[in-house]
Amino acid sequence: MNTYIPEKIESKWVLIDAQGQTLGRLATRVAHVLRGKHRPTYTPHLMSGDFVVVVNAQKIRLTGKKLDLKIYDHYSGYPGGLKLTSARQMLSAHPERLIELAVWGMIPKGRMGRRIIRRLKVYAGPAHPHTAQRPEPL
Repeated sequence: MNTYIPEKIESKWVLIDAQGQTLGRLATRVAHVLRGKHRPTYTPHLMSGDFVVVVNAQKIRLTGKKLDLKIYDHYSGYPGGLKLTSARQMLSAHPERLIELAVWGMIPKGRMGRRIIRRLKVYAGPAHPHTAQRPEPL
């Protein structure tokens, strides 16, 4: 079998409203579009995905008791440098990070994944500075 390599890959801009959506289900849709798996010309080793703009990140929904039980940790590498943050604290302080971390967990790690995640733009409110790109609602 031969690998299909498209002549030219054109990336579009996609707008997703996160209001009332569940975090995990939204993150899978975003990761799917970022990687380009929704296209018939998807090739794993090429950047065939679209740019994704997510608005209303502060109105995302978590099911069950995840707001209090889900813990995000960050370790600085120093003794006593472990910082723990609950999903409720992160949602009130940095709602964009909830979506970014959920999507990053679904993107391949490495050079390609770091390039893909840069195409994700998340905003807490309904306004975003990418109106010139005319993102299409998904």
